[in-house]
Amino acid sequence: MHADSPPESTHALDIDALRAPEITLWSAWIGGEVAGIAALRQIDASRGELKSFRTAEAHLGRGVARALLRRIITEAETLGLDSLWLETGSGDAFDPARSLYSSEGFVECEAFPPYRPDPLSTFMTRAV
Repeated sequence: MHADSPPESTHALDIDALRAPEITLWSAWIGGEVAGIAALRQIDASRGELKSFRTAEAHLGRGVARALLRRIITEAETLGLDSLWLETGSGDAFDPARSLYSSEGFVECEAFPPYRPDPLSTFMTRAV
C-alpha cells in the first residue's frame, strides 16, 4: 500500500495497532504458508470496520481475500453488528479490492470517522 499511496492517504495498521483489544485478526494458510490476513475493528456495538486485508502475491487470484471477507461477515453477524465499513484506495492498484467488496454487497459511501474525505480513498459500507 505504501507504494501506491502517499503517507497521508495510507491507513494501514502496523503490528502494534493490530494488537488492540477491539481488533480481531484472521490468517489464511495454504500449504504451510500464510496466504492472506484480514482484520475486523469493532467501532462500537453496531458497527465494524474491515482492516488490513492482504493476500500474499503467490496466492493472488485463489479466493483467499473472498474467503477472509466472508469469514469476517460471518463474525459480524455473530457479534450482532448492523453494518461493516471500510476504506480502501481509489487508484487502479486497488481495482481488485473494490471489485471484491462490491461483489460482496459493499457500496460506496461518504468518509466515516476517523477518516476525512480524500480523493485517494474510497469508502464503502454494507448492512450485515
